[in-house]
Amino acid sequence: MCLLPLPAVRPHRQSRRRPHFSPASPARFMEHDISLITTIAFGFAAALFFGLLAKKVGLSPIVGYLLAGIAAGPHTPGFVGNVHLASQLAEIGVILLMFGVGLHFHLKDLLAVRNIAIPGALGQSTLATLAMIGIAVLAGWSWTQGLVIGIAVSVASTVVLLRVLIDSHTLETASGHVAVGWLIVEDIITVLVLVVLPAVAVKTGIDGAVDASAAEGGKSVFWTAGIAILKLVALGALAVVVGSRFVPWVLMRVARVRSRELFTLAVLVMSIAMATAAYAAFGASMALGAFMAGMLVGQSKFSHQAGSELLPLRDAFAVLFFVSVGMLFDFRSVMESPALLAGVLLVILVVKPVAAFIIVLVCRHTVHTGLVVAGGLAQIGEFSFILAEVARSHGLIPGQAYSLLVAGAIISISLNPILFRQLLSMEPWIEKHASWMRWLGRRNDAHGAAINAATPHGEQAPADAIVVGHGPVGQAVTEVLGQFGIRPLIIEMNVDTVAELHNRHQRALYGDATRSEILKEAGLAKARYLVITTPEPAVRIAMITAAREVNPDIRIFTRARYLGEHVALREAGATVICCDELAGAAGLAESLLTEMKTPHDQIEREVSRIRADWGPTILTTLNSDTPVK
Repeated sequence: MCLLPLPAVRPHRQSRRRPHFSPASPARFMEHDISLITTIAFGFAAALFFGLLAKKVGLSPIVGYLLAGIAAGPHTPGFVGNVHLASQLAEIGVILLMFGVGLHFHLKDLLAVRNIAIPGALGQSTLATLAMIGIAVLAGWSWTQGLVIGIAVSVASTVVLLRVLIDSHTLETASGHVAVGWLIVEDIITVLVLVVLPAVAVKTGIDGAVDASAAEGGKSVFWTAGIAILKLVALGALAVVVGSRFVPWVLMRVARVRSRELFTLAVLVMSIAMATAAYAAFGASMALGAFMAGMLVGQSKFSHQAGSELLPLRDAFAVLFFVSVGMLFDFRSVMESPALLAGVLLVILVVKPVAAFIIVLVCRHTVHTGLVVAGGLAQIGEFSFILAEVARSHGLIPGQAYSLLVAGAIISISLNPILFRQLLSMEPWIEKHASWMRWLGRRNDAHGAAINAATPHGEQAPADAIVVGHGPVGQAVTEVLGQFGIRPLIIEMNVDTVAELHNRHQRALYGDATRSEILKEAGLAKARYLVITTPEPAVRIAMITAAREVNPDIRIFTRARYLGEHVALREAGATVICCDELAGAAGLAESLLTEMKTPHDQIEREVSRIRADWGPTILTTLNSDTPVK
């Protein structure tokens, strides 16, 4: 065998040779990363600027975030962000938003107001959707497009609703609980729609026409929707059976490591993993999977910690979600159909609140509750965008519809605080001038009379004390009076609570204590004390005014959440005002001094000093020379 000589090889020189890059290579290599960073940087910066600006003029920051997205979008001059990357980041925002909704979803909150929230939300959503279908068909769109847009405009923003209820001190009232329960039902409806939409998209196109070939053999959109719901049931069963055991087990193991970073990472992995699994294995939306993941974590003892750890991350990506929504807004396409925009606003600002108001009254609740629900829900927000994004990605609605929803959200969220205040101010006028309202009022009175017939108040001796409201404060007052042999009469607007009190042989009356007829029926003219535990300032003032008209000499004890409320309450005619803030300060000081082993007499002296220094006008009577009997 002949061996030919080979050229000499110098491995040491070859090993030192570096790979060659052209000058353009680093730019191409970093192009995607730079686009991502610039989109995030400008998105956050613009959101901060416009969010502060919106807050400065008294609007929700959501309006600022949407405006930031419009400024960064391709339809406005200046910087243009990467819409595709923004949409990808927004998907994470949707997952975290829905995870947070599931985390704080409690069935007991819904069951407490189920008699009004469930039929009310279903009725209002149906009417709003039908109205939007009619408007869409008149504008030349398909009925399926009108259906999707109608469902999107029928659901309100949780963030905006809670903000307006908190600002008006209505959140912890019976009316506030009804509004929140109403919104929970709307959220559930939207979650169910998120299940059906991907399946319906297979059968329909952007023009709303049904695929004829798919309809052969008895198949239809409804059949496909039914299959999707069965998949939802399977997903829910799997989540309950497996997830209810697996999720707490994992969180327990991670929590034992005592690392906040790992715990946050575990929660984040669960939310994204279940969202992805719901999409990949069951064909459901990622938003639905994230919602179920949140519900599973929310049922565990780690729910509060999970919420607090994930809150900053959720808020950051939620901002990017709203920015990405704004980036898709096309002002020119909206202006091409001003009639459609007017129709969307008509449904949001007129049809929804009017329908909610009438439904509340038909369900035999007060005018005040109807106005709170109507005003609070006259807007759209994050759920509308989530629904619209899923529909747009599946070709169910055109881009113009998306822009219409963005415009409707900006306008309705901006006007919502003003509209809410104006509606509440109309309460006296509505009760006085609306004849149909008086008819509904007679229906409500008849319903209340039927309930109150269970206990014939007129045949019993008049009660010395009347307590308005049977919440935690009212229950405590009633229990204390009972220990001293005093059986007060309770006035309550919750029908179930009144029925329960009757079953316990407690004197209770169903009715609105702001109405003199109810106070007379309760025997206020012969009572000595009236205790008002309602947390809402405007309602307390109305009750005090009505009580003074029935019995000018009645001793009225009322609560005030804040020190600044005492002036209006005193001018209305309150005898004694107990402030929650003052009681909290005194209670904290007393507990702290007790923990520090301070002598009892010194504790009493310091607590008395706090009350004297911070609330000299709170715990005083109108006639200071007349002691409380």
